[in-house]
Amino acid sequence: MNLRQTRDFLTKVPFNTLLGMRIRGLHRDRITIDCTLRSDLRNSVGVVHGGVTAAMADAAVGVALQRHFGGKRQIATVELKINYFQPVKEGRILARSHLLRIGSTLCVGSVELTDDRRRAIGTAIVTYMLVDRSVAAPDAPRVPRPSRKN
Repeated sequence: MNLRQTRDFLTKVPFNTLLGMRIRGLHRDRITIDCTLRSDLRNSVGVVHGGVTAAMADAAVGVALQRHFGGKRQIATVELKINYFQPVKEGRILARSHLLRIGSTLCVGSVELTDDRRRAIGTAIVTYMLVDRSVAAPDAPRVPRPSRKN
């Protein structure tokens, strides 16, 4: 996927557009996205909401994987772990992903989160599952309810 195709893929997810995510750089197994902090992206104490950086980390690894597979595989996030180092009140946030492992069913990427002064604000590990398009999603298993004794 070239830069235009990668940008188009990022914006196919309306939530990414809502947050204002943009592609800033592409490399062989890495991608950098950014987001400018707006007042509606802040939490109740006036710093960026943790969900913004979590979504950025998720998108950075997801788009890097789509790029790796040429947009031909379906993927789903199965785990996301973030450590926050310091809050951000203004400016831009950057998420730089690096694909660590591409397996036959699971893929793992790391994300370095920085502000626009290149200060580390957090780090993330994101795991994706490769979804086989030919297999329909199974019905959710039913959990037996305990019998009520009156």
